[in-house]
Amino acid sequence: MKRVFCRLMVMCLVAVSMAAVAQSGGSMGQNDNMKQDKMSDKAVSVTGKISDDGKMFTSDKDNKSWTITNPDAVKGHEGHHVTLKAHVYPDKNEVHVMSLKMAKGGMNDNMKNDQMQH
Repeated sequence: MKRVFCRLMVMCLVAVSMAAVAQSGGSMGQNDNMKQDKMSDKAVSVTGKISDDGKMFTSDKDNKSWTITNPDAVKGHEGHHVTLKAHVYPDKNEVHVMSLKMAKGGMNDNMKNDQMQH
């Protein structure tokens, strides 16, 4: 009887240990997802051109097009060459604009300088 009881206790301990390991492994996966979300929440600077309708942004670096999730933030800069400070979501091809500046040395600046010289 003691042997049966001991075996039953060992099996219960093994089962509980396996369940604990499985749960900790599952929470690690959740932490990985949270890290990815935090990475996309970090604002980065990217330079490129805003589309004429203000809904897309094309990066100078790789000519990749991104959907602007908040087009009101770029209103008045449609068609301009700008540097965005934005949250980038590569899995969705989206950017959320936090701020923008007119890009230095763009074609628009060169055209203005040419017109001033004439």
